[in-house]
Amino acid sequence: MLIFILRKARIAKSPVFRLHLADISGAMHRCAMIASLMMYARPELQTAHASLWDCLRSSLDRRGIASPPTLAQNAPEMDVWQDPTLVFSQTCGMPYRTRLHDTVQLVCTPDYGLEGCKGGYYNSAIVVRADDARLSLPDYESAILAYNSGDSQSGFAAIYHHTRAEGFWFNDRVQSGGHLNSARMVAEGKADIAALDAQTWRLIRRYEPMAEHLRVLEFTEPTPALPYITGPQHNPDVVFDAVTEALFNLPSEDAAALDLRGVVRIPHADYAAVPTPPAAALT
Repeated sequence: MLIFILRKARIAKSPVFRLHLADISGAMHRCAMIASLMMYARPELQTAHASLWDCLRSSLDRRGIASPPTLAQNAPEMDVWQDPTLVFSQTCGMPYRTRLHDTVQLVCTPDYGLEGCKGGYYNSAIVVRADDARLSLPDYESAILAYNSGDSQSGFAAIYHHTRAEGFWFNDRVQSGGHLNSARMVAEGKADIAALDAQTWRLIRRYEPMAEHLRVLEFTEPTPALPYITGPQHNPDVVFDAVTEALFNLPSEDAAALDLRGVVRIPHADYAAVPTPPAAALT
């Protein structure tokens, strides 16, 4: 037994052994990190998102920032955003201003070139069934609203303030769990109206046949779009430089698939200034 221990000790002092330990340690460290771009994830965009992440990983690596080899696209959103090992992700404006701003750092905001919105901003398309005869938003006061989540800027907060400006709020509401689900509920007659992130609505029109059964009633006022974020352990300026380099290197067909026109740096104060619905809006 003593001989075995001594041999183990000699092996442990070997440069090759130490190199293998370093490789294993580095691999474990990378696996412990997390990154995700789940906000606009669709099967049709899987290749484009993987290409974007490959470009960004290379840019981060050149700046000394390690990152996981793959994106955690199916992980729960809040788990990703609150993970202490977060390297990179995209969040919604409402969770950012209400829950995350003290624990993550703003990097920049993608510009999707949305009609009626300045760079880095977006709005919500308020959609109804194409054959619904009602023509104005007040006509839907007694309608059933489908909303993705109570902490969504585009699916809940935007339409709340939009309808309050018209003097009402929906008494009948159903939570769908996602913008695509909300759109389907309206198209199938399970709800009457929904507010969809304008970029999501663009993708629905591009990929979902049920879009032909929907029409836009109105658009809400633009607000800062979904920002890219990083964890507190990273320098957001360095990550921003990596993002801009990655977008420069991203193949044009992948940028087009993701509708990425560029990125904009929007200050925290602009996100914080967007009003949040009162808790009573959900009761």
